[in-house]
Amino acid sequence: MVFSIQSTLKTLVIGTGLCGALLAHPPARAAEAMLWQDVQKAGVLRCGAAVAAPYVMRDAKTGDYSGYFVDLCRDFGEKVLKVKVSFVDTNWDNLVAGLQSSKWDLAMALNQTPERALAVAFSVPATDYQVSLLVNKNNPKVADAKDEIAALDKPEVTFAVMSGTAQDKAISSVVRNGKIMRLPGMDEARLAVMSKRADVLVDASDTNHLFALANPDWTREILPKPALAKQGVAFGLRRDIAAADLEALNIYLRQRRDAGEIQQLVDKASVEANSAK
Repeated sequence: MVFSIQSTLKTLVIGTGLCGALLAHPPARAAEAMLWQDVQKAGVLRCGAAVAAPYVMRDAKTGDYSGYFVDLCRDFGEKVLKVKVSFVDTNWDNLVAGLQSSKWDLAMALNQTPERALAVAFSVPATDYQVSLLVNKNNPKVADAKDEIAALDKPEVTFAVMSGTAQDKAISSVVRNGKIMRLPGMDEARLAVMSKRADVLVDASDTNHLFALANPDWTREILPKPALAKQGVAFGLRRDIAAADLEALNIYLRQRRDAGEIQQLVDKASVEANSAK
């Protein structure tokens, strides 16, 4: 009996000690990256820049960047982090991969998708996005098209889109019979429709609207119903970013959006994009 009591007490003591040890050492988890601290130490915020007006634009002669995501990136770096801002030229196919390999700290103008969220973290949206279509209103192949993609999804109809973009993925998911012409840039996609090598231009609604305004004599915009790929447009960051760092960027974006300042930047970039054309 004495042996039994002593054994029980010994077991309780050992068990209590193990519980204490477990409480003192919680399960290990991946370390969070203190991104802004590292950026401030380096003295520069690197922004990955894949061109798509009016989000991100680049002057072919000077190499200077503009666009409303460029303005936001520059403002956040200079006024919040107090560092220089560098824009790193890339393309849409490599924008996420470069972020994952730390070639840049922020990826500008990334559409929020569940698949991308498995690879990167997102800020809150700076603006909203949806895919629209633009056609030549004199083209008999698309003359009867209204706002349903099914009316355009025919073997004789070719859709022009920039390869690797959110609009590429969106149109690829709904076109079953038509042809999809994937091109390296939006200028090439627009030229394909202008030269009638393609029938439908697939792009973000705001950039398609800009193009339509610049070419009112032959263009017609189509906003598909139901909406195609309506998403937020945000900054992309590494998935291991510290929650506090992400919230600092989110507070900045919420305040600027709520004050109407981001819309002002969008309007400014839209005027610039049309002037350049």
